[in-house]
Amino acid sequence: MLVGRKTEQTIFTRFIPARKAGQGAGTWRRYYERWASMTIEAVGAEMVDLLPDLRAFCPPAQVIDKHIYSPWPEGRLQAELANRRIDTLVVTGGETDVCVLATVLGAIDIGYRVVLVTDALCSSSDATHDALMTVYHQRFAQQVEMVEMEVVLSAWN
Repeated sequence: MLVGRKTEQTIFTRFIPARKAGQGAGTWRRYYERWASMTIEAVGAEMVDLLPDLRAFCPPAQVIDKHIYSPWPEGRLQAELANRRIDTLVVTGGETDVCVLATVLGAIDIGYRVVLVTDALCSSSDATHDALMTVYHQRFAQQVEMVEMEVVLSAWN
């Protein structure tokens, strides 16, 4: 597991949905009205926490909450990375075609070196996961390095 190798350098971004239907700004309000089943009120606060296996690394790993797909507009992640003088992001996570996509595109825009760990990504939709993997490979090949976990672990030895 990657986090076990670089725990002190790990930052988890955690998507926190609206507390209840009707909350949220702009189209997020409409989203939570349509998908009330995705609110904290419906799923329970424990369902938006990190998985216990990952939570065990905190601290020293850090958690930055976000209320939208992208971790960039709220500013906390970029401030923390700048404070640490980070220039490379090793990206893993859930929803290749939503939160991971938003993270990668923002990182590209900011100018980070992005290493996408292909066997440490998942999505609730196989079709869009596969499509995004193709997009990352074909459209962003100059800005996104796609590698398997073993490659990262070997480089860290």
